[in-house]
Amino acid sequence: MNLATLEKSIYDLVTETSTNLPKDVRRAIKAAKEAENAGTRAAMSLDTITNNIVMAEDNVSPICQDTGLPTFKIKTPVGVNQMEITSVIKKAIAQATKDAKLRPNSVDSLTGENSGDNLGNGLPVIKYEQWEKDYVEVKLILKGGGCENKNIQYSLPTELEGLGRAGRDLDGIRKCILHSVYQAQGQGCSAGFIGVGIGGDRSSGYDLAKEQLFRSVDDTNLNADLAKLEDYIVKTSNTFGIGTMGFGGEATLLGCKIGVMNRIPASFYVSVAYNCWAYRRMAIDINAETGEIMNWHYQDGEKITFKDDVATENTGNKVVKLQAPITEEQIRSLNVGDVVSITGRMYTGRDAIHHHLMGEGVEAPVDLNGQIIYHCGPVMAKDDNDNWTVKAAGPTTSIREEPYQGDIMKRYGIRAVIGKGGMGPKTLKALEEHGGVYLNAIGGAAQYYADCIKSVDGVDLMEFGIPEAMWHLAVEDFTAVVTMDSHGNSLHADVDKSSLEKLAMHAERVF
Repeated sequence: MNLATLEKSIYDLVTETSTNLPKDVRRAIKAAKEAENAGTRAAMSLDTITNNIVMAEDNVSPICQDTGLPTFKIKTPVGVNQMEITSVIKKAIAQATKDAKLRPNSVDSLTGENSGDNLGNGLPVIKYEQWEKDYVEVKLILKGGGCENKNIQYSLPTELEGLGRAGRDLDGIRKCILHSVYQAQGQGCSAGFIGVGIGGDRSSGYDLAKEQLFRSVDDTNLNADLAKLEDYIVKTSNTFGIGTMGFGGEATLLGCKIGVMNRIPASFYVSVAYNCWAYRRMAIDINAETGEIMNWHYQDGEKITFKDDVATENTGNKVVKLQAPITEEQIRSLNVGDVVSITGRMYTGRDAIHHHLMGEGVEAPVDLNGQIIYHCGPVMAKDDNDNWTVKAAGPTTSIREEPYQGDIMKRYGIRAVIGKGGMGPKTLKALEEHGGVYLNAIGGAAQYYADCIKSVDGVDLMEFGIPEAMWHLAVEDFTAVVTMDSHGNSLHADVDKSSLEKLAMHAERVF
């Protein structure tokens, strides 16, 4: 095989997967958009999402800044050198990272050091099997941390909140899958897709669940019982009212695919792999002799471009203009449901920054009084003048910072936090005491928000790596929704409560 040609083929696969959603995913998002009620927060979110899809394709830049942990599943003819393919994949991944098609996401689990090139012990994940066909099939999925963290595994029998006992039968499986959608809320960037693995052991069950995510959104399960269950799960989940980004609405789940394998008598696992709306998976067939791409998968049916129906203006929601830094009086005037448009300075801060700022005697590298912290790990690149530019910059899941956030806001005088998925009671209490607000940006909309960033004015704590450093960003008309205010109100808590009530309506046996 020509290894140089193979490397280009793998590089093209990585780039396409990161920047261009497949046809079947686009059609599912369009259907959700058409079903949503106009003028709602969910409708506004879907407008932003479709705009972001267009921008990512046009810019050939990541749809979402969290390009995940690249996972390859490869089938090769007998006799093909799999070690050579692995070597080529690593070169292509490193080059794609250098070219800002991927964010450097490989972190040493013991030291916290970022390798900078997405390589490291066990990364990228590559799984091989042989087959009797004469070409190589390469599948790739880029599954970000926000949705990966909402994966869940159940051991039957079990007791489920809202649903009661789930037994070792098809109805127990049904309850587990419904519960998996409920527990994800907006933290996994709903509306999402799920792959489900029934049976196996703990590891093979999750692997089977993730394998389901390579199926077409439009296909029909060959097992009649599972086909019926897949359809039921999607329809029922969309009655929960969780909606896009967890803002409430009609679209909570866009697809459900279920696989089954045998198990041992003592164990009965139901494993669920949750994937966000930015459903980045692609596959190619490669000529085993030349290394050239023979065929791209997921090319059936109409491709929705969204170019004719993109809308970026907000409709039906109050818009408040904010200029950073922000006063406590301005914060106290905001209420859940308000849409804000921010101009001025904000600072990124994720897990490493929050842990660092909680240290005894630690001072912030900049004066954060009245400022905004953005839960974001951007994709960055340098221009011809060696200046940093933002290639992708959507929000990360905020709940990881729940142990720190309230204390940090009070300690440093921070007035606003931007992220996705909301935060918990500790942060909500601090917002009320301190005079702070939580702003929910649209998860996955990395190109949309990158366009709002007009310059990178500095960076601190680069020793934590590009995603975890504190970037100083000058923004203009950066839009987000108030979902937790300084008066003790939380949209996330309200949606969780109401969706649990709706979940409980499905406790009775169906299958």
